[in-house]
Amino acid sequence: MNPQAAAPGMNPAAIILFLAFVALTMVVTRWASRRTRTAEDFLAAGHAVSAKQNGMALAGDFVAAAGFLGIAGFVSLSGFDGLIYAIGGVIGWPIMMFLLAEPLRNMGQYTFADVLAFRTGNSSIRVIAAVNGLVIVVIYLIMQMVGAGTLVGLLFGLPYALSVVVIGGLMLVYVLFGGMLATTWVQIIKAFLMMLAAFLLLGLSLMAFGFDPTAMLRGAVARGGAGVLAPGRAISGPMEALSVALGLALGVASLPHVLMRFYTVPDARAARRSLFLATSVITLFLLMTFMLGFAAMAVVGPEAIRAADRGGNMALPLLAQSVGGAPLLGFVAAVSFATILAVVAGLVIAGAASLSHDLWSKVIRQGKATPAEQLRVARAASVAICVLAVLLGLAFQGQNIAYLVGLSTAVAASANFPALVLAIFWPRLTAAGAGAGMLMGLLSSILLIVLSPLVQVDMLGHATAVIELRNPAIISVPLAFLTTILVSLATSRADDGQRYAEMERRILAGEAGP
Repeated sequence: MNPQAAAPGMNPAAIILFLAFVALTMVVTRWASRRTRTAEDFLAAGHAVSAKQNGMALAGDFVAAAGFLGIAGFVSLSGFDGLIYAIGGVIGWPIMMFLLAEPLRNMGQYTFADVLAFRTGNSSIRVIAAVNGLVIVVIYLIMQMVGAGTLVGLLFGLPYALSVVVIGGLMLVYVLFGGMLATTWVQIIKAFLMMLAAFLLLGLSLMAFGFDPTAMLRGAVARGGAGVLAPGRAISGPMEALSVALGLALGVASLPHVLMRFYTVPDARAARRSLFLATSVITLFLLMTFMLGFAAMAVVGPEAIRAADRGGNMALPLLAQSVGGAPLLGFVAAVSFATILAVVAGLVIAGAASLSHDLWSKVIRQGKATPAEQLRVARAASVAICVLAVLLGLAFQGQNIAYLVGLSTAVAASANFPALVLAIFWPRLTAAGAGAGMLMGLLSSILLIVLSPLVQVDMLGHATAVIELRNPAIISVPLAFLTTILVSLATSRADDGQRYAEMERRILAGEAGP
């Protein structure tokens, strides 16, 4: 059961399956392009996506490179600590379902900046919210591009740099011509494919051990060492584990491209129902991914996985090659590649919404931009974001994508979650408090990442880091909450209660946003 240590090179089955997926999604994009005529169609699919469709699309947004390649790769190299990444990601979805889904759908139009502007009565808050959203989208895009570039090299034998450029070009086609409607259906298709790939791969992996999970775990211990079934191998201690889990749970509930999906459905009830379906699918998928990480450790071995990619991102393709040969490798790798295309398209849409709706239409044009003008700006913004994603994907080659998504969600948890929750549940929130808290969360989380071992040791080659904490959430999230509360108390106004009462009325009455 020992695979080749190196990446297997060009795989005809993978190429055929990937091209079939691209052909199918291009047909979907052409169909969607005929129904994408306005900014509302481009950014929110005309608010006409059903609850079931949106639930699968939400699952598709999260069931991506980070979950399938990154978490499994993390487990295959480090063992039990990968469970923290899986559980942390799952917890964020019930938070959205019970706390955020209905208020956001009833208070906004395209982005969560709509919510803050309505709640505080101050349109300038959109600038800070849009900048936060763009930074988070770009960080999240980085890890998708890293996974895509590595995977294309495995499939097609292309250089990493050329692979990243190919991904950028394909995602631009989806977004420019099909908008949110095409992105939604691409997400639905790839969610079904990802679940099928996970079921198939786990079933064949267990069959190699006589369908005995304990035998598979014993094999993982034999290849990876006794410590792989206990915490502490990759995450230094309880503080680091808590920080990772906190960042993932609150960050998933604050990601701009996920929050934006609440506005694709007709009403708040549909938003809640779609989240229930998404949570169920994601939980099952991440549990399977966790087991697949141990299967890769047992079958492939950590040394062979590192030889293919030092970040561990190729663990599952190599596992597929071992238990199913070239055809299964082709299927798993092509599906993994397809899922990255779908997710980056959703991220580009979210970034384009921040630029075109929040900054251009609402701030620069003060609500006077025509729908056609807003659509042109959204498409131009999509091009700019794609170019930036390609450049940053080249810069972060070799990093584990589950680790990178942990950092992106930590930034989202720090920059967005405190303002979002306090806007919905705290009557005394002010525009100054929300703005100060978002800036504090954004800047403190990024600064702590720069001072962490990721940048200081892994990227810059220094012997030690300024701080040993690899994930900043446990510091930056409370700091953002505290800043928001203190500044709001210092800048409170007499009409704050009236704004909150109006927000409550809108939420309870189920009225759509502006």
